[in-house]
Amino acid sequence: MDMKLEVVVVPVSDVDRAKAFYTGLGWRLDADFTKDDLRVVQVTPPGSPASVIFGKSITKQAPGTAEGLQLIVADIEAAHDELKRLGAEPSEVWHDAGGVFHHGGTDARVPGPAADRGSYGSYLSFDDPDGNGWILQEITTRLPGRVDPSTTTYASVSDLADAMRRAAAAHGEHEARTGEADANWPDWYASYMVAEQAGTELPQ
Repeated sequence: MDMKLEVVVVPVSDVDRAKAFYTGLGWRLDADFTKDDLRVVQVTPPGSPASVIFGKSITKQAPGTAEGLQLIVADIEAAHDELKRLGAEPSEVWHDAGGVFHHGGTDARVPGPAADRGSYGSYLSFDDPDGNGWILQEITTRLPGRVDPSTTTYASVSDLADAMRRAAAAHGEHEARTGEADANWPDWYASYMVAEQAGTELPQ
């Protein structure tokens, strides 16, 4: 049975302030309804299959106590610039001293992206107005087994465009190795993009 993450509840003290903050980041407003003492606001980050809910009387968790809420992006530096432009006050880009995942809080943070800019290695963080903590992680190539190789999907136009750019760069190297133009480049692109997303062996 499939079990897909649908919603994350974020505890806030001022619903309208939180709504303005998250929609100001470009997150899609899916719902805002009130029933008796219950108010539910649902927003969805661009390209995300899962949504975020906050409101009134929907959680016992104290406002601002959620931490480690994680989003992924294809370009951590571009994400930093966009968040800053939209008023989120993001941290500078950092990587973790351990190199496996990130520590809790601000422990073991090393300034700058991962040395090889490897997938999964670079982060930034920001808080919402209540102090709920978000972390962005740069992922460009999935590790094997993380994605069903029989299903290839892209969450947004920009994700698809980024994947095509990476395929184009790799295909340029392929043509340089073979010394000739590849008339079947659409097939090569498709093979590369599916393999990249599934974490399987890339075409050469």
